[in-house]
This record gives sequence, C-alpha cells and structure tokens, in this order.
Amino acid sequence: MGTGTEELLRELAPQVLGALVRRYGHFDAAEDAVQEGLLAAATQWPADGVPDDPRAWLIRVASRRLIDQLRSEESRRQREENDYLRDPAATRVAPAADAERPDGDDSLVLLFLCCHPAIAVPAQVALTLRAVGGLTTGEIASAFLVPEPTMGQRISRAKQKIKSSGIGFELPPAESRVARVDAVLHVLYLIFNEGYTSSSGPELARVELSAEAIRLTRMLHRLLPDDGEAAGLLALMLLTDARRPARTGPDGELVPLEEQDRSRWDQTAIAEGVALVSGALASTRPGAYQLQAAIAAVHDEAPTAADTDWPQVLALYDLLERVSDSPMVRLNKAVAVAMVAGPRAGLDLIAELDGDERMARHHRLAAVRAHLLELSGDATGAAEAYRTAADRTGSEPEQRYLRSRARRLAAV
Repeated sequence: MGTGTEELLRELAPQVLGALVRRYGHFDAAEDAVQEGLLAAATQWPADGVPDDPRAWLIRVASRRLIDQLRSEESRRQREENDYLRDPAATRVAPAADAERPDGDDSLVLLFLCCHPAIAVPAQVALTLRAVGGLTTGEIASAFLVPEPTMGQRISRAKQKIKSSGIGFELPPAESRVARVDAVLHVLYLIFNEGYTSSSGPELARVELSAEAIRLTRMLHRLLPDDGEAAGLLALMLLTDARRPARTGPDGELVPLEEQDRSRWDQTAIAEGVALVSGALASTRPGAYQLQAAIAAVHDEAPTAADTDWPQVLALYDLLERVSDSPMVRLNKAVAVAMVAGPRAGLDLIAELDGDERMARHHRLAAVRAHLLELSGDATGAAEAYRTAADRTGSEPEQRYLRSRARRLAAV
C-alpha cells in the first residue's frame, strides 16, 4: 500500500468511526467494523484505484460489516435463548445506504471518548491510536513492545468500559470540556514522547508513533483553532521532532543536543513551530505546552549550542514552574540554572529531588547529575552517575551512550 493511501486511510478512520457510532451506537462493534473496512480498502484500492468519494466508500463497507455483525450476534442470542429479543432497539440498524449521506467530522468527539476519565491512561493511549489513528492492534503492540494479545486485552477493556459506563457519543458539557481537552492533550503528548524516545528496546525512536502524534495533534488544532495549548503542543512536537535527523549517528548511536549537526535539523518544521507558539503566546494565556514549545524554540533558533540564550531558557522555566510544577520541570530547570550560574548551582537544585519518590529511581535524574558533575570537573562522580543512569533506563541506545560516557571519563 502506498504512503499516500495509508495517510488517507489514517485521516479517514476517525471520520468513518464517528459516523458509524453516532448512527448505530455500539462503539466496540463499530470500531471492529471500521478496522475491517480499512483492511478492505488497503487491499482493494491499490489494485482498483481510490474511489471518487473514499469516505463514503469506507462508511458503506464498514456499515455493512457492522450490520452483518449485529444481526449475526442477535441470531446467535435468539438461538441460545430461544426467546424474544430482550431489547429490540439495541440491535435495530439503519440500511447501509443511509450511511452514505455526508456528515460532519466527529474526530473531536472520538478523541474525547477515547480519553474519558473512566478509562485508565495506558488504555486511553492504545484506544486513541486504534480508534482515532487507525492503527491495528498489532501495530500498537509492536510500537509499545508488548505481545499483541496483551494490547488486545487492553483495548478490549477500554471499549468494555465505554459500554458499561454508558458514555454517550457526544461532546462533554462545557463545564467539563477544558479538563477533557487537557486529557486529550496529555494522551497525545505521551504518544509523541514514546515515539521520540522509546522507553525500552533496541531503537532510540519509533518514528511511526511520533508521526502519528503530530498528525493527530494537527487535527486537534484544526478542530480547536483558538485553543492555545493545542497550538502549543503541536508547536512543541514540531520543534522537537525537527532535530530527529541529527539525533543519531551512522550506527544509530545517540547524539546529544549540544553535539548535533544543526544543519540537518528540519528548518520547515522549526519555522512552523515558531510561528505556532508565537501566535499562541500572543493571543492566549501561556500554558505548559506553550512554554515548553517556547523553550524548544530558543534551542532550535540558536545557530550553535554555544549561542543558546540560557538566561531566556531559565526565565521560561521559571514561568513553566509556576504554571505546571513537577519534578521533571525542576530537573530540566536545573540544567538551565547550571548553564547560567554554574554546575554547582544546578547540582544543589537536583539534590532536592533525591527525596521525591517519582524521581528517585528515574534514569534522567542520574543522567543530569552525571552531566553536571562532568561540567564541574568531577570525572569520578560523573562516571558513577552515568553508570547508574544506564542501569535505570530500558532504552538500549541510551544505555550505550551513558556507558560510553562513563568509560570515557573513567579513562581520564
């Protein structure tokens, strides 16, 4: 299947699912039917050509699959119970022809549904990728390095939660919409982060995940053009992903930010990200994603690592800490403090994080401590901290990088 067809199917997947769920209900059955429709398109379109109205084609095919499935299940129940339907309305379906009429895009409603607070966050991530992203269970399982049956169970539980909780297919009330948007943004942020730096496995990045996160966030920004944080998150992803071509060396080894060949950065993505965050900061109250994007923009606009405006980065971290205080924000701020006031000042800040249970065993805490100890001239302490960080991460490229730094310092 060509890249263009694959991108078209991913774009249409949530629209088709939304049309089916709004019309027939039965989210779990509708989602399975859409997956079958996508598979049929992936098989037929390369040979027969893309239809004139691909969305209507998918809705028609998926609707027929759904109707057949619902009727088959009802026939089975009738045979088993040998009784009247307990709920005739539950399986009443419209004719497939009705599914061809044009409808609005329900992608935003789907995002809210997949990120409902009744569903656990890992399941929200998986369900979003399958229902809104159009990825198969196998693709999602591969991306997160878990067996396909495990991921299938996770998605199945999420769909069962939707069914048992009676969650309606509609936008949440205005009073709870802001919190739900935050949940959607958080899920997209998690998907991007896992794609940009894999938490485990042999590869530093899983490009298909970060690319899907950008696509979905771009869609969300299009649906909510006045939401500053949606714009900020898209900007953050673009500004971060712009560095991806320079993040690894010829053998897949990790190249840290200060050593990257900046001529390889994607200048088109940087320009778009800078424009997005500048517009959002000028028109809305600064939020956490906007401020993180602004920090990324300062790094991306510096011609060299030495030209980085660290005082501006530190000022932005001060603002970010007020808006969204977290151990990771304070850890990253410590690096900016070290670059402005010296490594010892940064080390004093991260010492305060040693007692935080959320960070005490995190490899990033040990890695930042190692970096600052190295800057301070403590080669022995830095080497030990690099080894500790390597032991704590499941990412094999990060392990190799951290151990190579430790060996280099141990040889000094």
